[in-house]
Amino acid sequence: MRPLVLPFLFVISITVTTSSHPHPLDPLSAAEITAVRAAVLSSPLVPARPLHFHYVGLDEPDKSEIISYAYGTTTSSSVLPRRAFVIARAGGESHELLVDITDKTSPSVISHAIHHGPGFPRITAEDEVAAMALPHTYPPFADSVRRRGLNLKYPPFIESLRRRGLNISDVGCGVISRGWFGSGEPSYGGARVAKMQCFIYVVGETPNFYARPLEGITFVVDLDRVAIIGYKDRVVEPVPKADGTDYRSDKVGPPFTGPVAAPGVVVQPEGRGLHIDGHLVRWANWEFHLGFDMRSATVISLASVFDADAGIRRRVLYRGFVSEIFVPYMDPEEEWYFRTFMDAGENGLGVSASSLQHGTDCPANAVYFDGYYADTDGKPVMAPDVICLFERYAGDIAWRHTENAITEVRPDVTLVVRTVVTDGNYDYILDWEFKTSGSIKCVVSLTGILEMKATSYTNVDQIKEDVHGTLLAENTIGVYHDHFITYHLDLDIDGTKNSFIKNTMVSVRNTGNPATGGAATARRSYWTVHREVVETEAEGQVNLNDAPADLLFVNPSKRTHVGNLVGYRLVPAVATATSLLADDDFPQRRASYTKKQVWVTPYNKSEKWASGLYTEEGTGDDNLAAWSKRNRRIKDEDIVLWYTVGLHHLPYQEDFPVMPAVSGGFELRPANFFERNPLIRTKPPGHGYSNCSCSIRSE
Repeated sequence: MRPLVLPFLFVISITVTTSSHPHPLDPLSAAEITAVRAAVLSSPLVPARPLHFHYVGLDEPDKSEIISYAYGTTTSSSVLPRRAFVIARAGGESHELLVDITDKTSPSVISHAIHHGPGFPRITAEDEVAAMALPHTYPPFADSVRRRGLNLKYPPFIESLRRRGLNISDVGCGVISRGWFGSGEPSYGGARVAKMQCFIYVVGETPNFYARPLEGITFVVDLDRVAIIGYKDRVVEPVPKADGTDYRSDKVGPPFTGPVAAPGVVVQPEGRGLHIDGHLVRWANWEFHLGFDMRSATVISLASVFDADAGIRRRVLYRGFVSEIFVPYMDPEEEWYFRTFMDAGENGLGVSASSLQHGTDCPANAVYFDGYYADTDGKPVMAPDVICLFERYAGDIAWRHTENAITEVRPDVTLVVRTVVTDGNYDYILDWEFKTSGSIKCVVSLTGILEMKATSYTNVDQIKEDVHGTLLAENTIGVYHDHFITYHLDLDIDGTKNSFIKNTMVSVRNTGNPATGGAATARRSYWTVHREVVETEAEGQVNLNDAPADLLFVNPSKRTHVGNLVGYRLVPAVATATSLLADDDFPQRRASYTKKQVWVTPYNKSEKWASGLYTEEGTGDDNLAAWSKRNRRIKDEDIVLWYTVGLHHLPYQEDFPVMPAVSGGFELRPANFFERNPLIRTKPPGHGYSNCSCSIRSE
């Protein structure tokens, strides 16, 4: 059924135009991905076959060229070079190629290198599909299934296995990154290796196979050779039952009949306020470029805000995206210790982006964007409706005041850019919210399904040891884990040269002596601000839980009329957890940047991914913390803010069988950026539609 609409009030109007040539930051189109594939396959630099594509993304022009194109002397009719960066596997090696596609009819490889360090590119969907077929023809696995007393059915597609006596047709196995654990694990000769674990999935029972793990079994798989190279069957636990695990609307019982919120619709009598030109978005006082990448998903670039008092557009954010999502689980046992996922680097957030459901994932007034990425064969894949934009009318207040008989109120209307990434069991709702006050708010909401462990326990009174989680249902434990979502935010506050200031609040005892900063009053204490202009990267690392501070990013060459430095401040919201793992633990070494929420580095085009370019089985030697050991200057430089939203997740029964969304985030808020409240001149809204009563029909 289509979303409910108001056909005679909801005016579907939006300005959409298309440029004659791509913006230099536009994501690769299907035609460009096809051209990249042709250039790589025809290049003599990589003769080995088969050749598999693991990453194909825009190699954006140098920042100075983009700045000149967007704000400087370069005209919009100028065409900057279009290049793609490719990581491909062939001959057991990871190849890095730069491909010129300025002319799509004659693309060419302009550079080639082979990665010789630790780590591998992401695991592809094709890797997973090939590996998932292996257990069904592996006799020791059939023996393990029989040991567990499973009596499973045979769907037609593996009828040949039934004839061989393998009673395993309702078992599905998934590929899991094995992480990196130094010399404590076999090296397998440097092969690209993953692990696999299995679940019961009986068609017609429940789609929630995560709730029915086949505990105790672990495969080791060589992904390049597509071969099982290790197998353990350590312990037999009961398989949790399917009852109560289904989350489909027609399977969870009769609809709730108690008090519920009345359904609502979005009414925009004058249509949407969006103007879209290709990937350029203009809304209210904001303008920005919207991109898509197979590793990071949504990319926001060239965000600028119009200053109505000054009559000019002013720069705020050059480029922002989610750089990594680190999810370590807290069970040290054989089947769990390696589950320390890095979702962007190991799987790709863009590849995992879900097609958004109209009217549910996004409201009825949303506008949608498709994304494109390359499959393992290098061919373009369209990901439909993976980004939506919508104006949010949440009933919030932007500002108000009542004084005597005078009341002035302005409603808060914002623009939301939303992507939902479904990486395995978890769904991440990633929102960029642009506010007319000049703020940019980033919110990440977690929902989906927990990773669950099978156990013999059916009641908490039976548990006498640490089970590393919460008993959610009979034979089912939700394992303790963390979520660390790291953002890359290249701030350009009114220009490229910025500085980082820590305004730390300190408590002061009133001495009663004006000569020492006190006052001859009965007041005994107050707090003041210790201002520190940060010089180097080491000083720019901040744990928000240490001391209250206002974290400010300023342009040292720009001041307000009264002399304050113009800037933006970082306002953390909930979810400021940091990692509790030991510094010498291998997962922590790979994600060493999660000990602090805030890092500030000088801009470097190659430093995009907090976990390093080669995250899969990476060692942490090429991550954000490693780069920062150079302790480079960050005062009055082109600087990048890295911010990590952190949550410790202790599962509860309300998280089963599917988890209600929990959110965290932060805000980039103007701080002496404007001369006064930028909303002071906004008009009060009209009231012509406040009491409309309309019949609603389904189309």
